[in-house]
Amino acid sequence: METEQDSPPPWEVLNLISQYLDPKALALASCVCNSWSAFMSSNNLWEPICQAHFSSMSNLHNLTAVPYRRLYSIASAAAIRRQLPSKPRLSLDDLVFTVNVSTKRKKSSGNNNADVFAAVSKPIRDLAADGVFKFAVEVANEEKSAVLAAAASEVVEAVEVVWNVVLEGWSGVFTMMDCEGKMGLSAGCEGWFSAELPTPACFSGIVGSGIVADLKIGFGGGGRVEKVSVGMLNVVNWRYVSVEDGLRYLDHFLLPL
Repeated sequence: METEQDSPPPWEVLNLISQYLDPKALALASCVCNSWSAFMSSNNLWEPICQAHFSSMSNLHNLTAVPYRRLYSIASAAAIRRQLPSKPRLSLDDLVFTVNVSTKRKKSSGNNNADVFAAVSKPIRDLAADGVFKFAVEVANEEKSAVLAAAASEVVEAVEVVWNVVLEGWSGVFTMMDCEGKMGLSAGCEGWFSAELPTPACFSGIVGSGIVADLKIGFGGGGRVEKVSVGMLNVVNWRYVSVEDGLRYLDHFLLPL
């Protein structure tokens, strides 16, 4: 014979208690028995919870027959997956940029000459970042930056640009760009190059597809390269990625998993 102590609590008591339970407690209470599961999963309980935490998902209930508890579960799982990734393991102090620019020039005689007219190596810690992964490298006169005194009769056929990111100590190298293009070589001219970057395998961070390596070359007087600007550009919104996102991207190619 069932005693008063063994009898289930009245529904009025469950209703009163449930109003003070958080989503985790409601989920645990629903595991007590089938009747508790039905009560603790009711839309009356979960609708205000959905509205408070995921109002956009809550609005889907008007379009579907999915219960509010299920919508909350889906939204919670998505929110966990969208959390910001951990801090990058690399820092700017760990990296060196190397840029090599060469060109083939066709002279009026028809002969082709190959010239390396900019070869720069710079620790990134010496460069200003300003919060985004974009860096301007001033090319000093004493560096290997050949004066390209192009005569008016010379025509540029192709310029090859190679930009590498090197792990200090040469324990790792990642090629950001290796491409060819055409550009003028007179004072005041700028050359712009871009190359699509690969998406790292199993990458769950902010930086993914649609990221390109971006490089600009600026000429000064006498046909000398004065500045090289490099960066990682998101072509979806046409903005440079943050320093942290750029470093997080390079983690996958320069450091062991």
